[in-house]
Amino acid sequence: MDSTLNRDVEKRAGATEPPLFDHESGAVPASSFEHGNSLYAKLQRLGGKIKVEQRGIERVPEDERTDNSYWNIGSMWLAANMVVPSFTIGVLGQPLFNLGFIDSALIIIFFNFISVLTVCFFSTFGAAFGLRQMVLSRFWFGWWGVKLIALFNVLACLGWAAANIIVGAQLINAVNPEVPGYAGILIIAFCTLAVVFFGYRVVHAYEYWSWIPTFIVFLVVLGVFAHSGDFVNIPMRSGSIELGAVLSYGSTVFGFGTGYTSFAADYTVYQPSDRPRRKVFLATWLGIFPTLLFTELLGAALVTAITLNGGDNPYNAGYQDNGVGGLLGALLFPRVGGFGKFCVIILALSIVANNCPNIYSVSLTLMVMGRWTRHVPRFVWTIVATAIYIAIAIPGYSQFEAVLENFMHFIGYWLAIYEGIALTEHFVFRRGFSGYQPEDYDNRDKLPPGIAALLAFCCGVVGMVTGMSQSWYVGPIAKSAGLAPAGGDVGFELGFAFAAFSYAILRFIEKGFFKR
Repeated sequence: MDSTLNRDVEKRAGATEPPLFDHESGAVPASSFEHGNSLYAKLQRLGGKIKVEQRGIERVPEDERTDNSYWNIGSMWLAANMVVPSFTIGVLGQPLFNLGFIDSALIIIFFNFISVLTVCFFSTFGAAFGLRQMVLSRFWFGWWGVKLIALFNVLACLGWAAANIIVGAQLINAVNPEVPGYAGILIIAFCTLAVVFFGYRVVHAYEYWSWIPTFIVFLVVLGVFAHSGDFVNIPMRSGSIELGAVLSYGSTVFGFGTGYTSFAADYTVYQPSDRPRRKVFLATWLGIFPTLLFTELLGAALVTAITLNGGDNPYNAGYQDNGVGGLLGALLFPRVGGFGKFCVIILALSIVANNCPNIYSVSLTLMVMGRWTRHVPRFVWTIVATAIYIAIAIPGYSQFEAVLENFMHFIGYWLAIYEGIALTEHFVFRRGFSGYQPEDYDNRDKLPPGIAALLAFCCGVVGMVTGMSQSWYVGPIAKSAGLAPAGGDVGFELGFAFAAFSYAILRFIEKGFFKR
């Protein structure tokens, strides 16, 4: 029996018209979600009364794709990156890898350029098919294989959200040391929940405007720092020491930029399917790439000041005491007084714009994990996810710098493997968008078996392990890519290559055997 016929039996209970889904397109009309007498239907009716987005991972019908604004696409990524976390990635180059501004800048430009390409590319899938990113992943990893990918995405989204609000809590604490870290974490987390709870429309509306005050504050930071004369031009090094630092910092930068790949399509599913793909790609690129360069380069410039007088300066003291919040406080508080504190609070609240994509998408990802998870409305999952990342962030507050570096590497590693498999399937086996039957997204019998994808993922992990450079393990190839013992991190490059190459072979065999 076609498995689509078994879809969400509980949700259908008591339903009359309209039907739950269109058999031909697999799309589910919005009016279907409130039908029935189950607890799910009752919660959906309650959500509908307060204008909450009721749709989960079901395909969006063409007549409900009413988001006609390219600016909605671009501003989504502009706001999500005009934030302190991206600024923090720029800051990490000097204290963690001993890089100066010029070499940090070159790394930021190059690794961001390659990292955002998959975000832009997969954004076009949402408009083309009306499907969320993790649901699209079924066409590459199969019905069962996608559950592993969804698990990684849940961990990445929650971990990223926790790392972000730690930065925000540091900023609030820098303004008022009487506010403990956990209080700042709770403030930002609940502000984020207030936005994502209502779904796609409110998330886009918030991101449409929220970047403006943050951009103004960053301009203030730029102006005050330029006027201070505290920039230090740290000379570039050479040889294996520099090579290792470049590769390892590049992995951190790549991990941040590519981190949006696993939910890129989530934010274009209400765009009409006749949208030119190149315009969706360009709108995403214009929103994300220039913004990452601006914020990260600003962070890389400001952090050079911690080297003044051999480290005996207010910038270094502030950074050591309170991370990025202390660094910004050392610049702004003595020069612009109370207005500086106001600016830092604005930057702290900017974390909401960066966490909205994480928590909105993690709720959708959880719905891919199993049939039973789809019987819980999306907006309920946002509450659960918020509670989890708060529980992660509070104990992690004091170990932020090390946690962030390792976490960015983790994101870069697994997403490079994901991208290697997905892109190989798309270009080699499906030969572009015409090779998809999007109506089969919920029919496991017509999706790939996923065996090739899972085996290729394991091969990607082998590549990752041989090329990774972490405080707890340095792979054999990483050791030769920089000065031992730390070496240079080439984990994401090898993970991508191993996964893509092995998938091309394994999928050819799988397709010949299973015929799908």
